[in-house]
Amino acid sequence: MFRTCQQILHKTRTRTSPSHHTFVWNNTFHRKRNISVAIVGSGPSGFYTAKYLQKLAFVHGIHIFERLPTPYGLVRSGVAPDHPEVKNVENDFAKVMEGGENVKCVMEYFGNVNVGVDLHLDELREVYDVVVLAYGCSSDQPLKIKGSDLKGVMSAREFVAWYNGHPDYEYLTDEIREILGGTDENAECRAVLNKRVVIIGHGNVALDCARVLAKGGKGLYATDIASHFAQMPSLKNGLKDISVVGRRGHVQGKFTIKELRELTKLAAEGHNTRFVVLSDELELGLNESSEEELKNSRPKLRIDKLLRTNATSRQSEKDNVNVDEEKIINLRFLLSPIEFLPKTNDHVSYVGSVVFERTRLEGKPGEQSAKGIGSKEELVADLVLTSIGYRGKPIRGLENCFDNQNGIVRNENGKVSEGVYVSGWLKRGPSGIIGTNIGDARETVATISHDHETGTLRSNKDINGAYEHMLNLLDERKIRRVDWNAFMTIDKVEKDSERLRVKEQVREKITSKSDMLEIIR
Repeated sequence: MFRTCQQILHKTRTRTSPSHHTFVWNNTFHRKRNISVAIVGSGPSGFYTAKYLQKLAFVHGIHIFERLPTPYGLVRSGVAPDHPEVKNVENDFAKVMEGGENVKCVMEYFGNVNVGVDLHLDELREVYDVVVLAYGCSSDQPLKIKGSDLKGVMSAREFVAWYNGHPDYEYLTDEIREILGGTDENAECRAVLNKRVVIIGHGNVALDCARVLAKGGKGLYATDIASHFAQMPSLKNGLKDISVVGRRGHVQGKFTIKELRELTKLAAEGHNTRFVVLSDELELGLNESSEEELKNSRPKLRIDKLLRTNATSRQSEKDNVNVDEEKIINLRFLLSPIEFLPKTNDHVSYVGSVVFERTRLEGKPGEQSAKGIGSKEELVADLVLTSIGYRGKPIRGLENCFDNQNGIVRNENGKVSEGVYVSGWLKRGPSGIIGTNIGDARETVATISHDHETGTLRSNKDINGAYEHMLNLLDERKIRRVDWNAFMTIDKVEKDSERLRVKEQVREKITSKSDMLEIIR
């Protein structure tokens, strides 16, 4: 199949650009000639790839293409608003656009240009020696159970993008307001809205959603969370009952101790939220294989200790008096969702509960799967967030090189075919933290460097010619490009003190693409 990818992408083509320049493959050029690079995607994987490409003396120029006006990908629209220290990496990425260590490397930003829609992949290959695909994973692993189409069931990815102000998800504001009863005139007066949320999945994204929903707009008011979250009356003081549920045990959980510890500290930090984990579910998950997994992983041992320290018995939890204004985050294990049920009142098109089947773990250490044992438990839910994984999608021209089962681009050490490479989640799948992209990018860049040194990488494209060609092509198609200076104007407006809710706020994000373009008109 890899050969099929090469057959698709290795077509020798001649095309006349709007500026009447003709680009033709030429194998006679010396293998040490400088190369031009196009990177599709401006998230962490794209910028780390650019950073390490800049260290190569033979890289003459890099053009970064981004479908949104704003760069930084999941750093801007995925990192939780109460994790500002993680977002500081944006400063490092901005330095990359200034040329990094290789001051001779020409850097250009093509924001608001959707490769695969506005431009074809082959059109990039015609004018750049190297094209690196780094546009990440923009869809979800589907949860294929009955009732998935009910209102109130959405992916955690969509919810995170919404509260982080991603322009594509601004439309969710009205839907979430309707689900949570935001039209109630008394909602703003209630200290805590008596709504129940079920989050399916045991990764950091699931824990982030739980924490954000517990803190509410009031607890996140001084962050860069979007105002449509911070100022929604129904979310002002957080939601009453939040359950984070996974089908396997705590040893197999994908969350890290940092995110877990944050949940245990919510009460002490004044967010009036009790963290609940049941001791019997911890014990049920500790079979022989899990014990083996646990003893071989120091991070897992720390998580196990923290959970046991905070665990309570099922009977103690039943006897606990729930204070009216207290919020609860329940971390549940060994429950697999089998059906979403609708509300039983006049709102039958809305989710009302989730039915789970109790599971047990079977298999060798590191290979355990959850098997249903028949007993069921139903959790009431006004909102359900599914957080079971992200998936990449192929852009036009890449379909035959795409692994649809895993949602990634087929590659060998980052190489897809001659002149086409991949980096980040699109290369390895949605795993790891932002820093994980560093090693990943280095590997892809090392492959590019090797191909250049061995002469297998064609190098006959001038970066200045590529720049003029792209400008002419976009102008011909009436695509409005946002360059780096234009983005900096957007950035400056977002940080304007007159826009901020409070002075501690870093920025007030512009959540409309049209508003962004109007600012730089």
